[in-house]
Parts: sequence; C-alpha cells; structure tokens
Amino acid sequence: MCILKYFFSTSLLLASFASFAQQIPDSASIYKKRVLETTEVDFLTSYYGQDGDNAAVSGGIGSEKLDDITGTIVISIPLNDDDVLSIDAGISAYTSASSSNINPFDHGQADPFQASSGASSSDVWTNFTGGYSHSSDDRNNIWSAKVSVSTEFDYVSTGVGGSYTKLFHEQNTEISAHLNVYIDTWKAIYPYELRPFAKGGNGLNNSLFRRNTITGNTNYNPNFSEFNSEGRNSYSLGFGFSQILHKNIQGSLLLDVVKQQGLLSTPFQRVYFKDLEDSFIDNFQLADGVEQLPDSRFKVAIGGRLNGYLNETIVLRTFYRYYFDDWGITSHTASIEVPIKITDKFTLYPSYRFYNQTAADYFNPYESALSTDKFYTSDYDLSEYSSNQFGFGVAYTDIFTKTHIWKFGLKSIDLKFYQYDRNTTFSSNIITVGVKFVMD
Repeated sequence: MCILKYFFSTSLLLASFASFAQQIPDSASIYKKRVLETTEVDFLTSYYGQDGDNAAVSGGIGSEKLDDITGTIVISIPLNDDDVLSIDAGISAYTSASSSNINPFDHGQADPFQASSGASSSDVWTNFTGGYSHSSDDRNNIWSAKVSVSTEFDYVSTGVGGSYTKLFHEQNTEISAHLNVYIDTWKAIYPYELRPFAKGGNGLNNSLFRRNTITGNTNYNPNFSEFNSEGRNSYSLGFGFSQILHKNIQGSLLLDVVKQQGLLSTPFQRVYFKDLEDSFIDNFQLADGVEQLPDSRFKVAIGGRLNGYLNETIVLRTFYRYYFDDWGITSHTASIEVPIKITDKFTLYPSYRFYNQTAADYFNPYESALSTDKFYTSDYDLSEYSSNQFGFGVAYTDIFTKTHIWKFGLKSIDLKFYQYDRNTTFSSNIITVGVKFVMD
C-alpha cells in the first residue's frame, strides 16, 4: 500500500488502478486453502518376530529369536491456515533370547541357543517426537523442524532436525533438503563373565567362577577393558529432487549423507578369537572380548523412485538405492509395489524388496578374528548377505468419514504383512495396522 500511495502522487493512471483494486473484497484477495483442514489422529501398531542362528551377543552363534510389539500415536494439529503441529509418541516392548544371554548364567544351564531369564531378556523402548511445519501463502515453500527423545535400557537419544521444500513450475518440480542431529548416550553393559576382569575387578575370585566349573581352558583370563567414552553423535544431511515427467509418471532422486562419531561398538556383543583356547561354563563359551569398531563412520546413499499411473486400477511404484560407507560395505536395494484399487474404498498392496551387501572390513564369523586385530565384530548385520522381502497389504479409505467414534470420523485403515528372509539362516515377519481418524 505504501508503494501505491507513492505512485498515486505522481500518476493519475496508477491512482485509478489502486482505487479499483481497493474495491475487491478482502476475503477474495487473501483466500487460500488450509494446509491441513482439521486435526488428524493416526493409531499404529505392529508385531515383529525374528529368528536365526548367528546372535552377535554370543559371538556369531546362538539364537536370534526376538518378539516385539509396538504402539504409536501420531497427532497432527492445524494451528492456522499455514502451520501444523505434530506429536508422535511410541512405545515398544520386546523379549529377546539373544540379549538375555548378556548374562546366560543366572538360571539353569547356560547355552547360546537357549534364552536366559535375566533382566536383559526384555526391555521397553519409548519415543517422543514433536514437529512443526510452516507453508508459505502460495504453498511453494515449506519449512519444518522437529525434536525427539527416545530411551531404552542401555541408551538415551535426543535429536533435532529441520527441512526445507521448494516447489516450482506449478508444483510439478520439487526440491528438498533436510538436516538431523542425534546425540546418544550409552549405558555400557558388558558380557557378564568379562566384568570381573575390568579395572578393579577380582577376576577368577568372582562368585560366578566360584559357583561354576570352567571347562576347556580353566585358566580363563581375558584381556578386557571398558570403553573410555559412552557417547555417540550422528549427523545426517539429505537432498531430494522430484519431477512430474508425464501426466502419468513421476520420478525422484535422493541423496543422504550420514556421519557418526563416538561409541559405535555394541558393548555386550561378544567376540571369540581363533588364536586363544576356549573356556566354557556349561554349554556357553566365555567371551574372549567384545566387539571393537572404529569411532567414526561415514555413509552415503543414492537412490531414485519412479512411479507410474497405469490406469484407474493399477499404480506402479519402484525404488532403487546404492549405498556405501568407509567400513567397506556396499549395498543395493530394489523394490516394487503395485497398488491395485479393487473398489472405491479398498486397495491391495503387493510388494517385493531385494537387498544385498558386501561384508564390513571388520566382520569375522565365529572364532575367525585374531586377538592381535585392532577392530573386529561377529555381528551378521555387518556380514555379506542377500535378502528377499515379500509383502501384502489391504487398505480401506472413506473420504466422507461416515463411521464415527465420538468426535472423530474414520478415514482409513491399513493392514500389511511382510515376510523377510536372509541367506544367513535369519528370517523375520511383521504385521502392521494403521488407523486414521479426522476430527469433525
């Protein structure tokens, strides 16, 4: 308005135009669609189960059986036309035969393929994330920020992050960038039999060895010391580019870079050396040491998506990613999902995902590492392997939210199942259920 007033004093033509413009109703000149029309609430739950024979807790052998149940609620609240507040809170409870063997000597006969009943056999993970996003009036610029806190029995993680998205060419082109920082603090928990050999420990005079008989090498005397630092920081930077290539085709490119520093070893994961004589209590082999990995790691992932609308019934979604890091791992991921709309309200989601990777430079199977090595691990997540995942889902959507619970209308229900298999005896499955409500 100040500019119009300035030109009004020098131009009768512009003055006339300004007078005409002021007659346009205010509601028409400032009208814009809200980013989020009303409050949305998502309830998510899942069951996850896995099994295998290469538990890292027991040095690359032993049961990997684990069961986990997770519940999450996500609330998205429109603060005004442009701003949205989101709250994400989740809790996960698991039981694990693998982690129970941090102390396998607390009950019954110790065996890497049997779960112990110790405190580490189960745990609860909790997470809280708060987010805020702001969209410009023309909806071509979106800023967001988030903070998060998560806890488990052996660590606390806090995180902050933000992102920016820019849309061009009538929103047919999109570029984005995001940055996240996580500050983690470990509570280092070591294999039970190694603790007496830490600084200030009483070695074989400990009650564990007085009440149990050592077989094999009876002069068990591991060279063990605790980690000096229990902190870990992670920094991730990502970029995205998306383009509508055709009225039926959309493509995108993704780049993510991650830098980690600090304690990257898992303190309770055992390692057995091939140049040391074995010691046992019952059927459980006593640890020669714990996993030792570098205190820094640099990761890069480059990927792309290509989605195609084939017809009113079928959509094709494809994804590929190439990954590498400075620990020697390279991997390829390829996936395809084919949503099939069978009615106005029901859609089927068959999917397939293939993954393979090379081994980390520091990976050693059971009793393959040497005691003179600087770094070593028997965690099969860092081994060479290939995997296949088959999935199937069904979604119900009611855009008119006819079904109500109190003040909330049911918008959608999603049910999905995934079966995952590695070529290392490891397998898992997961069932997820998601329900979305919107407030009237």
